[in-house]
Amino acid sequence: MSDNDEDFESDADKRAHHNALERKRRDHIKDSFHGLRDSIPSLQGEKDCSFPHLKASRAMILNKATDYIQHMKRRNSSHQQDIDDLKRQNSILEQQAVRALEKIRGGKQQGGTTGASGSGGSYGGTRTQFDQGSSSESEPETKELTGRKKLRTEAR
Repeated sequence: MSDNDEDFESDADKRAHHNALERKRRDHIKDSFHGLRDSIPSLQGEKDCSFPHLKASRAMILNKATDYIQHMKRRNSSHQQDIDDLKRQNSILEQQAVRALEKIRGGKQQGGTTGASGSGGSYGGTRTQFDQGSSSESEPETKELTGRKKLRTEAR
């Protein structure tokens, strides 16, 4: 074979190799769009569509993906606010429980009175569910507080 034939074969091989790489790249992009489409709830039924003109275009997939991401960001932000609120509420409940336990200990150390002022269980002008009765009488109330309900307090 001449050098000219080798150049031709090498050019053909190069072109074939380039075409194979390009086909592989296009297939990867197509598979990625299908994966993205399948991840978006509003487009999940599109893959079974037997009418090609009704299938989601790449532009539609990208627009719906953007909308879905923004929706999920808002939802995550809302959930984070709920978590922060529950953490604050938990902190308040823990502080109230500590105060109630300290008051009970203080009452037992003073000979069984209900508090230093003898006011019947009020602490700082606020009455809580922890302030009612002895520890044995308030056990059912303590069990009710294990849920995610807010602790009700009443000003005295």
